[in-house]
Formats: sequence, C-alpha cells, structure tokens
Amino acid sequence: MSGTHDEAFGDDGSDEAFADLTDLTDSTHFTDDALDTGLLEEELRQAAAILDPVPAELRRIAVDAFALHDLDARVAELTFDSLVDAIPVRGAEDPPRMLTFRVDDVTVDVEVTEDGLIGQLLPPGPADVEVLSGPRAHARLTADDLGRFTGEAPPSGPFALRLRTGGDVVVTEWLRA
Repeated sequence: MSGTHDEAFGDDGSDEAFADLTDLTDSTHFTDDALDTGLLEEELRQAAAILDPVPAELRRIAVDAFALHDLDARVAELTFDSLVDAIPVRGAEDPPRMLTFRVDDVTVDVEVTEDGLIGQLLPPGPADVEVLSGPRAHARLTADDLGRFTGEAPPSGPFALRLRTGGDVVVTEWLRA
C-alpha cells in the first residue's frame, strides 16, 4: 500500500483521519439558518434543466392545458373537418379547410385558408374571439351581431378558438391549420 493510504488509517486499522468528518454530520453544525435554501433551490433547478430537461412535447401539452384555465369554459368538439370528412373535388387546388365545432346549442363554423380565418357563431350574436396559439400572443377578433368574424391565418402549429358571448365561454378543440 502507498504511504498516503497508510497515513489515513491508524496502526490498529481505525479511521483516525476520517474521525473529524463524522463530527461535521452533527446537527449542531448545519442549521436551517446556515443553509441558503433559495440558492440551493436555484442550483437544483439549473442542474435539472441541464441533466433532465423538460421534453418539448410535454411543454406543449402543459401550454395547451393552461389555455383551458377558464374553469367555466365549455369545450366545443370538432364535428366536421373537410380534411377528413369531405369528399374530394376533382381539379380543386388547395381548397379551404372547413371546420365545425359544437357544444350544446352553440356551433362555430370556421373556414381556414392561407389568407386567414372566416367564421360564424350560431346562434348569431356578438362575441369576443381569441385565436390561441400556445405561448405566443393571442390574436383578438370580434364577432359582429350576425356572429361573423375574420382574422389572419392561424399559426402553422396547434391553435384553438376561445369565444366569449355574454357570460358564456366556449373553447374549441386544439388542432393544426
């Protein structure tokens, strides 16, 4: 054995050199006041971000869930999507995507083109319409007295619509344009 190793242990095999370290674990040396828990927490967050980052898909799901933070919002289900339900028209180049969402007595019809959104709320009436697009800023639209609204094209990623009609809040399912 090396001399360094032999110096760490006494002649009787005891751990004399390590005896002082056991004194450090005594609760009198570490108190809550001595530890900076805020600094420790920040260091742990940084280590977790580097060693075990949050997957992008999980982050997207969390953002989508937060968009439904209105506890009283009713979720309008997609009942018609021209990409899935429509019969293809021969010779039509890049036809608009037609979507219909329903919840109870409320229907939202939306036409999505590369130029923008055109929609109508049934039963007709004024409403505030938000185009939700994850962490990005929401586009705010206004439906007129006939329930019609128009806006810029939704983002290429997932989007949903939140409609506020009087006291009711309706949120559509999330989908890609």
